[in-house]
Amino acid sequence: MHIAQLNLVPAPPQIEPGDLPVHWHTLADVADAVASAGVRVSVIQNAAREAAFVRAGVEYRFLPLDGKDGPRRLAAALVGAGAGLAHVHGLDFAPQAHALSKRLPWLPILLQDHANRPPGWWRRAPWRRWYAAAAGVAFTAPALAAPFVEAKLFRPGTRVFAIPESSCRFTPGDRAQARYATGLHGYPCVLWVGHLAAGKDPLAVLDGVALAARRLPDLQLWCAYGNAPMREAVQARIARDPWLAGRVHLLGRVPHEKVELLQRAADIFVAGSRAESCGYAALEAMACGAVPVLTDIPSFRALTGDGRLGRLWPCGDTGRLADALVAMAAAGPTRAEVRAHFDAELSFAAVGRRWAEAYAALLAGRPRAAAWEAA
Repeated sequence: MHIAQLNLVPAPPQIEPGDLPVHWHTLADVADAVASAGVRVSVIQNAAREAAFVRAGVEYRFLPLDGKDGPRRLAAALVGAGAGLAHVHGLDFAPQAHALSKRLPWLPILLQDHANRPPGWWRRAPWRRWYAAAAGVAFTAPALAAPFVEAKLFRPGTRVFAIPESSCRFTPGDRAQARYATGLHGYPCVLWVGHLAAGKDPLAVLDGVALAARRLPDLQLWCAYGNAPMREAVQARIARDPWLAGRVHLLGRVPHEKVELLQRAADIFVAGSRAESCGYAALEAMACGAVPVLTDIPSFRALTGDGRLGRLWPCGDTGRLADALVAMAAAGPTRAEVRAHFDAELSFAAVGRRWAEAYAALLAGRPRAAAWEAA
């Protein structure tokens, strides 16, 4: 089986092509996961300048794909590579997938969700036509497809696959060493990694922590974040509550390599997200063995086996969050049990197998007349 993964977001011109998989680690992660299942993978990346190289057994080709000649170049690259299926990253690239299907009508196309949203109702007619090019679509959880299905954006018969958006290379490491290196402490030591923004609901998390602290006097919360439109509101909430002041530590922006140490040091990873297409920080936490205490949303249900691992709490319900923190501090799964779940369900090998099964299902449904000779 040979598939091509198409990344149509333009590559930053200041980054050398060979370095892009390091800067955009998700570019390589899904490809490497699929390759681990024994599938031959070619990655075609939209870029201002051409390049080609092989990395970890995956073939990369950089091509200029924007502009009037882009569809022809893309179709020629797929025919030249001999790939039997096109995996397009991002539902927003349905127009390009439709153009590709016109040139290569026998080629199965799979579109993968990356936090995409349905178009407004007044724009849906052309999108229905463009989405019709897809033989299959993939979301982290089936419920995430519901807005698209309810809007009748996918044609009848389009396969919907539930596959985690990516995996993670973090490992559990040594917790004591991680705590020494980072300075994190607490019983439990609770970690937050995410923007201080309304969609992540940091104020609800703080309210839940304040309630839990009455029963867990040694609890400490450590917050690493990037964008912080709610920083002042968060700081004010901490300052006025004696159950939070001195207990909540705002770390600010942390380099990605240090996030692994933070995750290793934590007992519990907490999230207040109201929506996620996957939840990379939660994936990273579980890869390191931290117990997930996450909001009860579709992507987190998918990552935790419907809440069998750790604890899910209803969005905004601070009392339920406090109960979850107390319960997981007292009798949560061990780090080894969390990592075992990650290995079985979320690792590169596990995700790769699920992608391979999805590709095989789409290829099995391809019309018999679809052959490379038809090109």
